Amino acid sequence: MSMSDTRASEPLLKVEDLIMRFGNGRNSFTAVNKVSFSINKGEIYGLVGESGSGKSTIGKCVIGLNRSTSGKIYFEGKELRSICPEIQMIFQDPMSSLNPKKKIKDIVGAGLDIHKLYSSMEERDGMISEVLETVGLSKEQAERYPGQFSGGQRQRVGIARALIMKPKLIVADECIAALDASVQAQIVNMISRICRETGTAFLFISHDLSMVRYLCQRIGVLHRGYLLETGEEEEIFKNPAHPYTRNLLAANPIPNPIVQFKKDEHYDYETSGILYENGFWHDVNGNEKHKVWCTDSEFEKWGLSI
Repeated sequence: MSMSDTRASEPLLKVEDLIMRFGNGRNSFTAVNKVSFSINKGEIYGLVGESGSGKSTIGKCVIGLNRSTSGKIYFEGKELRSICPEIQMIFQDPMSSLNPKKKIKDIVGAGLDIHKLYSSMEERDGMISEVLETVGLSKEQAERYPGQFSGGQRQRVGIARALIMKPKLIVADECIAALDASVQAQIVNMISRICRETGTAFLFISHDLSMVRYLCQRIGVLHRGYLLETGEEEEIFKNPAHPYTRNLLAANPIPNPIVQFKKDEHYDYETSGILYENGFWHDVNGNEKHKVWCTDSEFEKWGLSI
């Protein structure tokens, strides 16, 4: 296999044994523990879990806003050691992430200014107008301020700010959580279209299982800082392996006959007898694309064949 073939087959992003610990000594808290996953080029990978599970912390480690305690993050085969312009982020709260005193054209064009990616103001304005059109805003709106937009429009501005850098990966951190249901659908459809048309990959962080199922090709399930299960969307929803995943799906308002009968089964980590710290990856039913984090005895107990 040639070097070019190797590069083409390797994942765009690879996270290996990521640990993120805050504080020191007795007051330290491990927010992310031994997390490993990958994202392929042009793929939308969903990271789901309840509040406090470590989703956003992982996203900030990938973008470079958090320096991980240990573990490695590779982008296009090279270890990430600093913020990379080819990885951009869409934040949860569009209002607090936009400077209210700046015009939209200056917010969206900030990355162009920092990296000097234009030769004239005319070229800069043209690039801004083009990306605003991509997210459903007009070039006339570039002269307005964030306070003159609705929540959905402000999130479109946030997406435009990320897209203008022509990134290969966008971390979307709960980017629809603060929006109305109808606007959520618009933003999710836009992300799907952008991925399809540009080949941009997404790390889609959310607690909304219905949106994750609709949008993502592969999914990772987080709890207490551990990635407990990862696999293709259909496998996760139709054949959940980990008790926490089954419990999460059972609580989901979308009818799921596979887990419907387990709704009376409440998952409590403290009384489950499961120790995440002792786990390691197992292939579910011999499927190397569907993995569950557990011990050998737990794997056998749950009836998951090798």
